[in-house]
Order: sequence, then C-alpha cells, then structure tokens
Amino acid sequence: MKIKFLGAARTVTGSCYVIETDQARFAVDCGMHQGSDQIERRNLDTDLYNPSRIDFFIITHAHIDHSGLLPRMTQQGFRGPIYATEPTADLLKILLLDSAHIQEVEAAGRNKRLLRSGLKADAVPLYTTKDAQDVAPFLKTRKYDDTFSPAPGIRVRFQDAGHILGAAMAEVFIEENGSTLKLVFSGDIGRPNQLLMKDPCSMQQADFLFMESTYGNRNHKGEQESLDELAEAIRYSYRNGEKVIIPAFAVERTQEIIYSLHLLLRDGKLPKDMPVYLDSPLAIKATEIFRRYASYLDGETQGLMKNGEDPLNLPNLKLSTTTADSIQINETKEPAIVISASGMANAGRIKHHLRHNLWRPGASIVFVGFQAEGTPGRRIVDGAKKIRINNEDIAVAAKVFTINGFSAHAGQDQLLEWLRGFQNKGMQVFLVHGESSAQEHLAALIREKFGLSVTLPEYLEEIVLKPGTAFQEIKPPATAAPPVELSPLLTDLKVKLDGVADKMGKFQSLSASQQAEIADLLKQAALKIDEIKNKS
Repeated sequence: MKIKFLGAARTVTGSCYVIETDQARFAVDCGMHQGSDQIERRNLDTDLYNPSRIDFFIITHAHIDHSGLLPRMTQQGFRGPIYATEPTADLLKILLLDSAHIQEVEAAGRNKRLLRSGLKADAVPLYTTKDAQDVAPFLKTRKYDDTFSPAPGIRVRFQDAGHILGAAMAEVFIEENGSTLKLVFSGDIGRPNQLLMKDPCSMQQADFLFMESTYGNRNHKGEQESLDELAEAIRYSYRNGEKVIIPAFAVERTQEIIYSLHLLLRDGKLPKDMPVYLDSPLAIKATEIFRRYASYLDGETQGLMKNGEDPLNLPNLKLSTTTADSIQINETKEPAIVISASGMANAGRIKHHLRHNLWRPGASIVFVGFQAEGTPGRRIVDGAKKIRINNEDIAVAAKVFTINGFSAHAGQDQLLEWLRGFQNKGMQVFLVHGESSAQEHLAALIREKFGLSVTLPEYLEEIVLKPGTAFQEIKPPATAAPPVELSPLLTDLKVKLDGVADKMGKFQSLSASQQAEIADLLKQAALKIDEIKNKS
C-alpha cells in the first residue's frame, strides 16, 4: 500500500493522509492549511488530492485543520462516504458552514480592495456556503469501539482520543496479499485530566503509528496553575477598568474556558459584576451540541449536570449572536471578559476585539491554545511590538498571557506516556501534526526511551508500507517541494530600495498628505523586514 502526506507534515495544520491499497483509495482527515501565505496557498492545490478518485474519508475530529477542505473535495467531484463519530458529524455541519462564510467574506473584501485600486475584482472564495452544505449528505456516523468495513479488505475502528467532543483515534486494518497490517492514526491526542473530556484511550499494538507531535518539545502547566494565571489576567484588567480578550476555538476551548470561569466564580476569583461575553455564534451552537452529547463528557462533568449544576453557563454570561451585539461590546467602557474566535486570531470577530483592545495598556490578551507559525496570535506571543489587523498597524501594549495548560493536546510527557502503552517493539512511528523543532525533539526521546524507528515525513512525501519491512520512499520530498531560492528575491528587494532612495530628493516637494502616505508605507516595510529578521 502507498501513503501520501498531503498535510500536517512538519506543520500543525492541513492534516490529510491518502492511502492507496489494491482495493481502495481513501484518506484520513482533510484539513485546511493555516498559517503563512505560503502554507495557505496549499488549499488551492486540489488536484493533488484527486477528489473524484477518493473512495471515502475517515475524519478523526471536527477541527478545521482536520476537516476544513471537505467542501473543497465535494466541490471538485468527491462523492463517497465521510465516516466520523456522531458528535463530530454534528459539529462538522456548523463548523464547515462557518468556514465557508469566512471564505466568502474574505473574498468579498479582497474584491473591494481590488476595485478601489482600479483592478479587476476576480477573487473567489475557496468554497461557498452551498459547497459546505453539500458535505452533510455524505456524513456517515459510527460509535467508538464499533468495527466497520468501508471497503473490501479494510476495517476501521474509532477510539476516544480525549481531545475534543467526539474526537477519535482511527485503527485501520488493511488486508493485502494474504497479510493484515494495522495502522493507527492518533488524530489529536487529548490532555489527560482536562475539563469536560474523558482521558484518551490507550492502545497496545500497531504495525505503523501516525502520531501527532504538537507539543513534542514541551509540557503544559498544571490545572491549578493555569486557573491561577487566568485569575491574574482577570484581576489585572478589572483593576485597570479594561477588558480581558480571549481568542478561543469555538469547539472545546471555549467550553473549557467557560467551565474554568465557573470554577473561578465558585471560588470567589471572578468579580460578580464583570460580564462575560461569548461573542461567537459558532461557539454558542457548539455548546448546545456539547449538552446534547453529555454522555461523551467525563464523569465529573456528567455528575455536575445530574446534580443541577451547569458548568457550561455563568450568571453573568452574555451571548452575542448578531454583528450589532459584537460592535456594542467594544462600545462599553466597563471591564469585561470577551471570548471570541478564532483561536489563532487569524479570522472572525476576535480580530475586531484585538483591534480595539490590543493597544490599551490595562487590557489583557489571554492565549489558551497553540498558535501556528504565521498567524497573528503567534506573532503576538513571540513578542511583536505591532501587528497588522484589517490593514491597520496596532501597537501591542496590553499584557499578554500564554496559558498552555488549557490546551486540548497532550504535552510531551503525556505523549510519551501514551506511546508507552504499545507493546510491539517492531512498530514504525511517523510523527505528524507538529513543527520541525517539536518533532525532532520528540523523535530523539522516542528513539532513546523506546528504541523505535521514527520518521518525520515531509509535505507531499509518498511511501510504500509492507509487512515486516521498513517503509520505502517512492517520492522524495525534495522533488515534490523544492526549496525556495531567496537570493533573487533579496537582489530584487535591494534594487527596489535603491530606487526608492534615489527618488527621496523629490520628497520635500510633495504635499503633506503625500509625504505622510509615503512615511506610512516605509514604516510598514520596516515592520515587515523586522518580522523577517525575527524569523531568521
């Protein structure tokens, strides 16, 4: 059988692994690529997937970096079943529609800018609302622990990954040439003992393991330490009469933050007169799905609900559903907590809340999840002095808190502990869904502690798997993704800068408004160069 890595290879987004056997061609996950412009351009390369030739999809969970290209697949000819757990299927129906809306809004915005520049308005969304709606009829639900056969010679079983509601690890059994190979796709492995979710299932055997590595180079803070740090952010902004802004993914992270605020209120650490705004229609809908599938939540949460306590609600929680509601939040002068999507601050209403609060010294910006390279959230966490939001440079003067203890991903020690459950010494491990530094660190520990073979696949790498032998690479990543040649780009930049310098003699003869416009453009260019230097 052949496997091709179409995403989450040396990155944390775009999860998709296409498997081709002598009986079927299918894929595990179909995630959107998120991050830098270079990474996001991969979303347009639909031909690499050959959607009309994919027989079925197995979706580990609903997060967009694992599911967000499904509408693109149906748009381009995919017509097979999409297998997922029941909660995942319901979450997909709202998440994909929201994603489509974002695509449409961003395309409309690009077209306005093109028209204002006198250019042709030819931007089109990656996919539309109709494309997202077209996914729903193909969703086929399966329960944890039930084995099903989506094609001859292939059996699949979902196990609880403990990551978000309905998240699964996929055990895939493939029969070829009289032998059966077991592949395990970990999906995103949950953090043990996190609020709401059950702990991830342990496994004992696999021939080939495709394991996530998001936090392969670090551990998380403890539960109480994370709650204390959230309480500190609240105290800081409440004392200063400003807002606490929390970028949070609509699914799981938002619900965990509400649960955490419920605990702080119970302990007297959340001011009773401090409103909490949930400014995300998607998160509001997702919270209702959490209530609908309460049996998937951990025993502690179910116990609270049975006793009449609702950890997904607060007496001072205000739900913001309309654009007018959202705008009103930034017009209020009182201290408040604002939870909004997206979690990496690269889309959605959170961008407007950052624009209104990031420059305020008394405000708090609280990041409670992983921030991918190239996203505004990552730039803020890495210490940027300014970031660009909606074509405006915004100073970073608010106090920034990074609380990874709320992550739905297992930390380094927890990943290693989960891996310890596997008993067969000949298992081959492929680390996916992680940045290179995290993967290399984790790979070294796995080799040292367990003596296992570990591979870090590259984007578009293609391999052959056979029983009892090491994998064979049939498409080297260098062929699929040649390195970027920077020298011509730098030479061209130098020529252009020299050209600008030559024209500065005429600067004083320009009007005040023209001088101000040129000064702003030069400041923007300087910020971009600083950003390049920081990444080098």
